[in-house]
Amino acid sequence: MQYAIEVSKLRKSYKENQVVQGINLQIKKGELFALLGPNGAGKTTVINMLTTLLKPDGGTVLIQGLDVVKNSKDVRKKISLTGQFAALDEELSGLQNLILITKLYGYSNKKSSSIANELIHSFDLSEAKNRKVANYSGGMRRRLDIAASIVTQPEIIFLDEPTTGLDPQSRMQVWEVVRTLLKSGTTVLLTTQYLEEADQLADQIAVIDKGTIIAEGTPNQLKASIGEKTLSFRLAKSYEPKKIHEILVEKHALKIIEDENPLVFKIPVTKTRLANDIIDTLLNHAVPIEDFTLSDPSLDDVFLALTASKQEETI
Repeated sequence: MQYAIEVSKLRKSYKENQVVQGINLQIKKGELFALLGPNGAGKTTVINMLTTLLKPDGGTVLIQGLDVVKNSKDVRKKISLTGQFAALDEELSGLQNLILITKLYGYSNKKSSSIANELIHSFDLSEAKNRKVANYSGGMRRRLDIAASIVTQPEIIFLDEPTTGLDPQSRMQVWEVVRTLLKSGTTVLLTTQYLEEADQLADQIAVIDKGTIIAEGTPNQLKASIGEKTLSFRLAKSYEPKKIHEILVEKHALKIIEDENPLVFKIPVTKTRLANDIIDTLLNHAVPIEDFTLSDPSLDDVFLALTASKQEETI
C-alpha cells in the first residue's frame, strides 16, 4: 500500500536537545490522523519537516511516495499547511484575501472570483465576506485561513493546532470545516493539545511526548488500552499522595494517576468490580474521600496514564 504520508526513523535535534527521536508514522489516504501531545512535545517540528520547511537530521518522509528532501518542489504542489496563526491581510476583506491568494497561484480574475466566492459560501462566511478581517472573530479567521489553504485543492492538508486560543463555539465551527475537508477525500494531519478535539475528529491518533511516539491507535483502542473503566475520587481535604500510592499498590498493585487538582486521583481498572474494593480499602485506611465516579476512560485519562508511565521509565 502507498500511504499518503509515510515517516520512518525521523529525527531532529537542536544542539544537545533531541526534539524528535526516531518517529515512525503511516497515514492512509483520506483519513484524519491526529498527532496529540502537550506543548513542547515536538508536534510542530514534525509538521515542519513533513512540509519541507525544516530538513530532518535523519530518517525519511514520503508524501504520496515523494521524498520531502529530494523532491521538495513536487511535494509542495500536493500539500497545504495551516499554522497556529492566521496568515491573512487584516486590512482586506475575507473575500479580497481569498481572491488575492488565488491570483498569486496564477488563476485569472474570473476564476479567482469564482473560487473565492465558492469557498466563502462553503465555509459559512457569506455575511462577513466584505468585512475587514481585522473585525473577524477568532473562529471566522481560522475558517478563512483554512479556506485560503485549500484554494488549489491540495491532496493533503496539515493543520497545526488550528483551534489554539479559540472559544468552544469557534472550535466546533472549525471542526465542521475539517469534517467538510474529509468528506471531499482530503487527507488531514492534525496536531493538537486538545484531547477532546482528537477524540471528535481523528480516525487514528499518535500520542507524542518528548519527541517520541508513546502510543498509537484509534480513539477507542487507546481508551481500551488503559482499562475497562476509570475510577475517579476526590478527597474532602489534603492528604499525602504518597500514602495513597502505598495503600493501593500494596493491596491491589494499581497505578494511580494524579490530577492537576491535588485532591483528585484517577485509577484505570480492568474489572468494574475492582472499583468497589478500591473504595473500601481507602475508607478502611481513613482516607477522606468526598465523592467518587466510575466512567468510561477518556483520552484525557489515556494521556495522563501514558505520560505517567513514560516518566516512571526515565526515573
